[in-house]
This record gives sequence, structure tokens and C-alpha cells, in this order.
Amino acid sequence: MELIDKDRHLVRIGGGATWGQVAAALAPHGLAISSGDTKSVGVGGLTLTGGIGWKVRKYGLALDNVVAAEVVTAGGEVLHASAQDNPELFWAIRGGGGNVGIVTAFEFAAHPTTDVFYGKIAFPASEAAAVLQGWADYLRTAPEELTSIASFANPFAGGPEAPVEIHLAFDGDDTELATKAIDPIRRLGTVIDDDVALKPYADTLVDGVTPPPGIRLVTRSAFVDRESVPEVLQILAEVGASEGSPFIAVRSVGGAVARVPDDATAYAHRRAELMFVTTTAGPAPVVEAAGPALAAIWARLAPHVNGAYANFLASATEEDVAAIYPAQTYERLAAVKRQYDPGNLFALNHNVRPQ
Repeated sequence: MELIDKDRHLVRIGGGATWGQVAAALAPHGLAISSGDTKSVGVGGLTLTGGIGWKVRKYGLALDNVVAAEVVTAGGEVLHASAQDNPELFWAIRGGGGNVGIVTAFEFAAHPTTDVFYGKIAFPASEAAAVLQGWADYLRTAPEELTSIASFANPFAGGPEAPVEIHLAFDGDDTELATKAIDPIRRLGTVIDDDVALKPYADTLVDGVTPPPGIRLVTRSAFVDRESVPEVLQILAEVGASEGSPFIAVRSVGGAVARVPDDATAYAHRRAELMFVTTTAGPAPVVEAAGPALAAIWARLAPHVNGAYANFLASATEEDVAAIYPAQTYERLAAVKRQYDPGNLFALNHNVRPQ
């Protein structure tokens, strides 16, 4: 990582760096980039398809903070992509995954950071429905300094009896402001654990978990627009209370993400209030046996959700690609693909075919 413009907080980061390395390198400069939430995740892979991090409601997606990139095309050209240079390529790499080239370096606009308030507030599983609805309602008007994830039905913590955990980060070190922002969450139900504390931003990123040999993880994701939030959260609460439920995590978005025009980048889900993920884990026979029940859950959700978030998607079918990229976005990406990768060399991804 290289700090290339101290006054503008511009940093150049190699595509192979991890976000843990980036957070540690930026910390001495008092800077941060809202990325994901895992140290071992690569800068390139996350950024090319989104990046929903602990400051997403204030600073947007990781890709929203990219100001330029160095891209190697299928033909071997090394191009500078920015709003001024190769603007369609620049549009495509921000959300289009690895479809149009290999990004060897990014230029990000970082932001000044203090320590942040970070941790989890837990509630009994029996209060899941009320806590989830109240949490989503509050996030609509909460300060954008507050970003949060609700998780429940953790199979390693009791499955349907596992507590509802509201993980959160408040961007700032002012105790009074943080308390004012976080206390409405504490009032959502019966608090059984609360470990929110002030800590360096870099410490909000956790170590990645690598499944042991023979264990499969199947993740699936979707977005929820405002009008569908009550129905979706009710369904998820009911699912989480049943035996054999997948692990469920719901992320708040909105804020800065929604202020970016729909067609400004190839990330096409700006209007969503929530993004949620279901995860099923176990040996292959267990995961396969859970398939029909999981399909039934998603069939029940289908009328109320839309799209998919590529960074939490275990498969890469044509249906998945269509969910990630709505028709207008797909068509524009395909046109860029035709220009920079007409032979579809970069195909081991959620593939957009050149048109």
C-alpha cells in the first residue's frame, strides 16, 4: 500500500492485498476504508463486486471509494481506468467482478478515522421477530455513523435457540453520541449480552474461517427493498425458529449506498434497505439432504426479495448472474466485455458473455 496524496487521502493498493493488511497499514495515518468485515479477504475480489463494510452507511461500498485502477485486459494491455480515462471500463470494474480484466492496483479515497464503538448486543431467540422488525425500523432513521448486522439461528450456538445478535459499529469515539445512537437498539428487547466497546477500526475486522476438510458451505443472498422488509423479516424469524434452519445474517445498507445513482456503477442494487444471507454448512451428504428444505425457504421468500450479492453466493448459474446483474446492467457490461475481452478469457466468475 502507498499513500500517494496525503492531503486528499488517496492510497494505492495492490489487488492481491488483504483488507486486514490495508487496515493495519492505514491506521498509523489515521485513515480507513470501509471494506468488508474479514481480515483475510482480498482487496480485489471484494471491491470488484461491492464491499459492504462497517462504515457502509456513511461512506458507501468499498467500490464507491475507488477513484482509479490499473487494469490488464485480455489482450495484455495495461490501462488506467478512471472517470476521465477509459470511463466505461472504470464503470464496469466497479461491480462487474472480474469480467473485463485483471485489476492489479486500485486507487482509493480513504477517510480520516478515530477509534470506533464496536461489538454485539444479544437478545433471546424468543424475541427474534420483534427485535428484527424494531432493528430495521430504527436503522431507517439512525445516524449514518451506525452500521449493523443482525444474525440468528447460529447452528453452533443452539440453532433455533441461539440468541439474536445485533452486531454494530458506530463511526466515532464520542461516547455521548455513540450512546445516543446505540441505546435504541438496547431497548428493542431483553438484553442478555452487550460487549460494545471503543476499539481501533482495524480491530473490527475478524479472522476468516476456513471450513475443515470435507465441510461444505452453501451461501445464498438477496436484497430487500423497503416495502418488503416486514414480510421478509417475519419469514426469516419463522425460519430461524425451526429445526434445521440455515444460519441467517441480515445487513443494513441504505445511507451513502443509496445516494449513488443507479447507473453510476455496475453494482445495481442501490435502493435496497437490507441484504441477507443464508448459510448451510456440513459434510456434503448433510448439505445435499438440506437442499429441498432450503429451496422451500427461498421459494417462500421469492415474491418479496430481489437480486443477489455476488460476494455471498456459492453458485454461478445463469440465474445467479441474472440476479446480480439486472437486464440493463448486464447489457452494458456485455458491451464493455465485447470491447475488452471479446473472447471471454475471463470466464471463471459470475460470467457476463460478450455481446
